[in-house]
Amino acid sequence: MPTKRQMPTVRLRRLAAELRRLRKGAELTREHVSEQTGINAATLYRIETARVRPQQRTLIALLNLYEVGDPQRGEIVALSRGAGSQRWLRPYHSELPEEYTAYISFEAEARAVRNYESLFIPGLLQTEGYARAVIKGVLPMASTREIEQRVQARIERQEVLAKPDPLNLWAIMDEAALRRVVGGPEVMHEQMQRLMASATEPHMTIQVIPFGAGAHAGMPGSFVLMSFPEVEDPEIIYIDSMAGDLFLEAEADVRRYGAIFDNLRAVALSPDDTSNLIATLTKEIQ
Repeated sequence: MPTKRQMPTVRLRRLAAELRRLRKGAELTREHVSEQTGINAATLYRIETARVRPQQRTLIALLNLYEVGDPQRGEIVALSRGAGSQRWLRPYHSELPEEYTAYISFEAEARAVRNYESLFIPGLLQTEGYARAVIKGVLPMASTREIEQRVQARIERQEVLAKPDPLNLWAIMDEAALRRVVGGPEVMHEQMQRLMASATEPHMTIQVIPFGAGAHAGMPGSFVLMSFPEVEDPEIIYIDSMAGDLFLEAEADVRRYGAIFDNLRAVALSPDDTSNLIATLTKEIQ
């Protein structure tokens, strides 16, 4: 039976980046490290790309080779011990897709999230009724149990917006997300009220790109750009598509999606005008 692939965590990515930095600082290639430590070059690649957490003896061998002393050595060892922990996850999340649980873990530790949605209300702003209707529609073959697990996970994710130091959320959506009546008028009316209330929160910014804006940079699809409290933790992009979930963290990708989001902010209605539009559409649903 194949070993289940370890999904990345913020700490695992930080550990991988630190080990890459140390190796390059020692002016060693992966092949040189392999020759001097006996660590397989493929294994080293997986460690340095946050595919796996290094075993203790492997980590110590690398730190010895890179001549890392205390206190840095102790900090790296401690980081490694916690690198496999996705602290936010509930026990039942083991039944959710691996990429989704990784996303939940990243989101729980993020400082800020920039989210563009072309067809849906952003997950962090969805009501339970809307979430259930969306999940049923998107996953028509899912069992009732699977649907309820996903609904529960989506609602629990929203705790990041209510904690003492809440996540900063900047959500932009196409007007189509507001116009599509998901779950019926009652569900949609409740959802629109949630949006209006969320728009008044100081740590949330909500904008809508009106139909009148014409073609825009977000039309190819939705994406999430997450940033983290520590400077050492690079931003990460998450894309959810029918072809599968995708994480991007290359600097070029982060710059490109950051520029796209800035462009979308510019063509969208202002937060105040967005609130007025949501209020108007809410009255129409009644």
